Formats: sequence, structure tokens, C-alpha cells
Amino acid sequence: MIQFKQLSFWEKVTLLEDIDFLIVGSGIVGSACALELRRQNPDAKIVILERSYLPLGASTKNAGFTCFGSVTELLDDLKNTSEERVWNTVKLRYEGLERLLQRFSPSDLNYENCGSYDLITDETDLAIYHPKLEVLNQQIESITGKKECYSFEKNVQGKFGFSCFEGGYFNRLEGAIDTGKLLLATQRDLAKNQIIVLNGIEVINFHSDQNQVIIETNYGEIKSKKLGITINGFAKKLLPELRVDPARAQVLVTSEINGLKAKGTFHLDKGYYYFRNIGNRILFGGGRNLDFKAENTFELDQTELIQNALEELLKEKIIPNTNFSIDYRWSGTMGVGTEKGPIIEKINSNTAVGVRLGGMGVAIGSLVGERLACLLND
Repeated sequence: MIQFKQLSFWEKVTLLEDIDFLIVGSGIVGSACALELRRQNPDAKIVILERSYLPLGASTKNAGFTCFGSVTELLDDLKNTSEERVWNTVKLRYEGLERLLQRFSPSDLNYENCGSYDLITDETDLAIYHPKLEVLNQQIESITGKKECYSFEKNVQGKFGFSCFEGGYFNRLEGAIDTGKLLLATQRDLAKNQIIVLNGIEVINFHSDQNQVIIETNYGEIKSKKLGITINGFAKKLLPELRVDPARAQVLVTSEINGLKAKGTFHLDKGYYYFRNIGNRILFGGGRNLDFKAENTFELDQTELIQNALEELLKEKIIPNTNFSIDYRWSGTMGVGTEKGPIIEKINSNTAVGVRLGGMGVAIGSLVGERLACLLND
């Protein structure tokens, strides 16, 4: 393995010396942080380190939902968390989505303002959810300025070809993007702004003195004036005391299905399952509630328990009486905790973190990155 000490003068000076800001993680948060740092510091040397050949967390492995909260998820959150914390988190998600859609054009992301459905499997649940719909709409209006965000639709069976759903709560403000196109658009922005991205370099440890941070990597040491950590679900590897845990999200994508009716974005079971169409395919993910302990892992493989559950739900409820195969399977790592809000804070005078996106990285990531940049710039 070539070490930094074996590099040429040109390589060291150009890439590794006199770094003003070093960001660990090239995902949505890390990239947004670097771009905001560039806006505030036109002449700074900004370097991003990524341990894989692509962002290894959820930034390139997510389902591409532009979501900020389904009816059943929000009502479940309100049972377990204070109203102030729940609505502050929703506000961050919505503002983060606005920032993402300001940074990129809809065509850059293949953005679809298709809305989303929160599907209900048990008719008796409607008696619980219906009376609370008006209050939810009022709260969302106070955040977004948009009236009647949520409404109920009964005939989701015939409209989408489902089986066994009693209806769905429609959120007209949500939608979907192409996650691959987000990656390409971000790479273009980073290059255009002369931000150096070095792949295949893993940060093992770091320590600070008064004027700089010394970062230990698998290739040797790098020094930087400021350090930003944006590795979300993997953050505990560097900072074991941090209040964030890994949460694996398993996903599959079907073969192409002729005459597919299930088009749009959908949630069920308080957001623990989610699916959407990609053209004439179905992307389906979730199920970590089947075994929280096992899914609290850094590993990126799949399990029979969850993959079989996803396939069974597809066959029985989502695309019943339909022939399909599974063409793609993968897992991503989210950062979660007992609280759903993100952690954006300083570790010391020259190091800060932006992590714990709670499975809402597409929504909240841009804003977390920008706020982290402001902390690093202090």
C-alpha cells in the first residue's frame, strides 16, 4: 500500500498540505458543508475524504423520497416525543428539502412532485387518525405556508392495484428524486467549486491541538485547520460517545412490470416500510422493525428475514397476481438515536459534527451541511 510519505512534491502540495477545511464523508451532508464553506471562503483549500469509491452510507443508497413526515409516523412521534421537538424536526426537514431544490434544478434530479401516500391496513385505525388530521394540517401550514397538506383517499385499491389497504393519507407536498442524478449533480458542483475529493481514504482517528487537527488515515497523517465529520450512521466508529447508532435499511428493486399501476411514493406501518416506482419497476425498502437489534449494525449485507418479508408484502398487498423477479438488492446505513433531531455541534474548537439524520437525509442533509459549515467557520 502506497503511503503519503511516498507521494511526490506535487501530490503532497496540491492535495494534502495547507488544508483549511477537511470534511470526512462525501455524502449529502459533507458535500453541502463543503459547498457552503466555499461560498463563505472563496480562497480556502477544502478537501473531502471518502473511505469508499462512492459515498458508503445512505446518500447513494436511499430510496429517493423527498419526504418530511407521514401522518402515522408523526402521530407516533408525538406519542413519544415533545411536540416542540417533533415540529422543530419537521421544520428542519422541510427547509432542507427547499435548500436541496434551490441548489439543483428539477431536471438535475428528475424531481417529481407526485405527493405521497401513507397506507392504512386496518380500518379501525382510521377512527384514531381522522380526528387528528386537522391539527396536523394546521401545524404543517405554520411551517410550510401551504394549506391542506394531508387528505384522505379511500379508493387506493382500484387506483393503484393494491390489495388489503383501507385507504391512504395523501401528502401533496412530498415527492421523489433520482438518487443517482443527485450524486452526479453534486460531483459537478464540487468540481466546479474546486473542492478536492479523495476517495479510498479511511479516517481511523484524529486529535487536535490549538491550531490544527491531525487526522490519522489508512495511508498516513493529514493536517487541517478545521475538521468536519459527516459520516452519519458510521459516526460512532470515530466518536463512540456520540448519541447516534447505525441502522441498516434493506432495499430491493423488481424487474420491469408491464402495466404497473402502483406509481408514486408510498409509506406504511408508521414509515417502517416504503416503496415507489422507478419507471415500471417497484423499489421497496424497510422492515428493520422486524429485528431492531440485528439491524443496529454497520454491516451492509441483507437478511433472509427482511428480504422475505419485503417480497411477501409485494406479492400479497402491493402488486398481487403479478409475475416479477428481484433484479437488485442492497443495504444502506442510516444514523438514528433516541431523539430524531440531528446532531450539529462542536467537539472542540476546530472540530464539529453533522450526523443523526434519522433516515431523512435527502430532506435534511443540505441544511445540516450548511449549518455545520457555519460552525466550522466560527
